[in-house]
Amino acid sequence: MAERRPKLTLAVAPDLEAAVARWQAWLSEERRAASHTVKAYQSDIAQFLNFLCLHRGGTIALVDLADLTPTEVRAWLAERVRRNIKASSNSRALSVLRSFFRWLQRNGLLENTALSAIRGPKTPKALPRALSDREAKAVVNEVASLTDEDWQGLRDTAVLLLLYGAGLRIGEALGLTRSEAPAPGQAVMTVKGKGSKERRVPLLPVVVAAIEAYIAACPHRLPPDEALFRGLRGKPLNPRHIQRCLQSLRAGLGLPEGATPHALRHSFATHLLADGGDLRSIQELLGHASLSTTQRYTAVDSSGLLAVYRKAHPRARG
Repeated sequence: MAERRPKLTLAVAPDLEAAVARWQAWLSEERRAASHTVKAYQSDIAQFLNFLCLHRGGTIALVDLADLTPTEVRAWLAERVRRNIKASSNSRALSVLRSFFRWLQRNGLLENTALSAIRGPKTPKALPRALSDREAKAVVNEVASLTDEDWQGLRDTAVLLLLYGAGLRIGEALGLTRSEAPAPGQAVMTVKGKGSKERRVPLLPVVVAAIEAYIAACPHRLPPDEALFRGLRGKPLNPRHIQRCLQSLRAGLGLPEGATPHALRHSFATHLLADGGDLRSIQELLGHASLSTTQRYTAVDSSGLLAVYRKAHPRARG
């Protein structure tokens, strides 16, 4: 099969153009990359090589990549930033360039460590969209209908209430032991989060009642220091089960693809903020080390902050 040459619009020597074509063929034929992925990668490499031609002021060959410097790579990234290319696209382009240079090294064409000195651009992590009050309540209310076993329905309801009603991560909820389960009437629970950092979270009566109902109905022994939530055969409940529940509910309730277990924790924080909760308190409830993480997590925008300010600040109330 003939190699398809990528479009390099400036002065690129035949040996370098051939190397790019071989790399592209490797992506298609050995890595089985989709055609649109190969096309995007090809575009990133072509843009980089065209930049390098202009930067060095002449034709570049394969040997010229051996002495590529970190300064030149940073200049290329800076040029993309000046063109208002998104950080996520720049991060992808840098990743593509690293892949190309690794391929060149594996094939004995050249070796260059310049890219190891480059730190990729920071990109915001994508978060699931918060569910509306109605959607979140529907998820909690309907999850029990997915199973014929009453105790399993009570279990799944209790888990989702811990996510939406207390803001727990799925790992935190399923990591609870029987001894850590709240007692009747308990209003606060200690949770062990990331890095074994403990935090105290308030408990709504409906959350405590749901856990009580599950414990009473569970057919398996629940020793104090072992997992609270159990699967069908008595082993600790796998997070994948809860993920599948949300997948089924998305289809049944017509919810968006972002309706995941983590979206319920996101909804907990967002709904608290919408009702006038302050970011510092929400930060503590979520167990975030940084307030900036909470602000991003709750998708705070200027209008939302202004609404909270007008509701809470004594001067704003007139």
